Amino acid sequence: MKRTVWLLVTVVALGATSAAWSQTPPPLADVAKKEAARRKAVKTPSKVYTNEDVAKTKGTMTAGAPVAPVVVPAAAPGEPAAEPEPSPEPRRNEAYWRARVADARERLRRSQLFADSLQTRINALTADFTRWDDPNQRAVIGQQRADALAELDRVRQEIDDLTKEIADIEEEARRAGVPPGWLR
Repeated sequence: MKRTVWLLVTVVALGATSAAWSQTPPPLADVAKKEAARRKAVKTPSKVYTNEDVAKTKGTMTAGAPVAPVVVPAAAPGEPAAEPEPSPEPRRNEAYWRARVADARERLRRSQLFADSLQTRINALTADFTRWDDPNQRAVIGQQRADALAELDRVRQEIDDLTKEIADIEEEARRAGVPPGWLR
């Protein structure tokens, strides 16, 4: 009878252990290999147009309506010439837009990585909670798990906010007439 009980306990313990191990995320090395393979599969564009390319073709127009010249009113005789007022906002060139969207995407990537790490910690704490019989240990582990769950909720909200921020940047750039290539 004792052998049957021990055999049954061993089978249940092995089943619980294998269930906990099956919930762990894949190793970081496997994820890195998949990402490297994905990057190799992405085809790069054959030509990227920059501001230097536009400067080379200055004076030639292939499409669109002709641009009307800007007329600056002349100063009256005896008055000093009016200087153009400086723009209140900084010049928003390609570097500005690329830096702005890259910063937002980097913050989003870090938040997603942190959320994945928190989820892994929560999974480990859940497995530890079910493993311990000592009420004091379970209370400590339960509190750590609750803290990690609260932090995960905060990080998920941050991810939603950053995703909205990136969409807002893209919309602002579209309204400002920024070429889509500047935001890649």
